[in-house]
Amino acid sequence: MPKIVDLNCDLGEGFGHWTMGAPDEELMEVISSANVATGFHAGDPTLMNRVVKLCQQHAVGLGAHPGYRDLVGFGRRYIRASSEELVNDILYQIGALREFGRRYGIALQHVKPHGALYMEAAANEDLSRHLVETLQRTAPELALFCMDISHTYEVAQRLGQPVVREFYADRDYDASGSIVFQRRVAPPDPAKLAEKCLRACLDNTVETVDGKEIRVEFESICFHSDTPGAVEIGRAIKTTLLENGITIAPAALVLKQD
Repeated sequence: MPKIVDLNCDLGEGFGHWTMGAPDEELMEVISSANVATGFHAGDPTLMNRVVKLCQQHAVGLGAHPGYRDLVGFGRRYIRASSEELVNDILYQIGALREFGRRYGIALQHVKPHGALYMEAAANEDLSRHLVETLQRTAPELALFCMDISHTYEVAQRLGQPVVREFYADRDYDASGSIVFQRRVAPPDPAKLAEKCLRACLDNTVETVDGKEIRVEFESICFHSDTPGAVEIGRAIKTTLLENGITIAPAALVLKQD
């Protein structure tokens, strides 16, 4: 059977008159799942409403993208707080987006912590456990997006929460399988990123920054709306995968195929 994979991107990352990244409307035509900013690192109610409506119109999987309470730092700065406090913040943000989804008759598909909070959960087993246990009480059907080498994935698997592993198209990998973050990213070549994604889909491997080849396991491919040329990157990935017999579908459908 042909391989099936999700293609996700972070949307709604603005606030009031401030906008960041590529236009949501253009990205929506490329992706199959959207991670919608929920107000703490970016986003506001009017913007959330608009993006949720776009998800409904384009049949794109709706996901909450909760972050640290850090508008100035765009959620990319670590904040020292207890697991309980951070999970309360996440639950608050999930609830806000879920109501907008109900407004347009679209169910919440997934949750994906944003930025530094995503990486903290990956490294912090206590935070991951608190998050998964809370999801099991409040939204046991909600898929949790994470990396395959993370505590988040291990805990979700162990406790039985639906989980989606990600492959990062526009981020480099180190030998451990972790993402290498760069504050300033030069415009990448969309064709090269598309080939990188195709190789990962076909043989589950990626080349690291030091030239090694490592194995990666994933159900979804992520690219970022604030990467220069994001729309062209998304289009190149989608076209390349489809031309090579790989189906792109929302994460909920990908999980049903496994």
